[in-house]
Amino acid sequence: MEMLKVSAYSKPKAVAGALAAVIRSDGMAELQVVGAGAVNQAIKAIAIARGYLAPNGINLVAIPSFVEIEIDGEERTAIKFVVEPR
Repeated sequence: MEMLKVSAYSKPKAVAGALAAVIRSDGMAELQVVGAGAVNQAIKAIAIARGYLAPNGINLVAIPSFVEIEIDGEERTAIKFVVEPR
């Protein structure tokens, strides 16, 4: 499963395009985000990607969970969204 990292500065349309491409090729994807701004951009991207995939009969769902990751030697809590067709 492909993991896409989303930051607070990511463009939602660009992330949505990448997400739609991964869903079309692999069937599911994972978005990893750290921080409130990144969560905001990821949710926008998922909503936009739903619009991109709807004409193909693909309806997306996102399953959130917490994960522990290491950034610069520091343990951080991130949110992971598993995005897959319903």
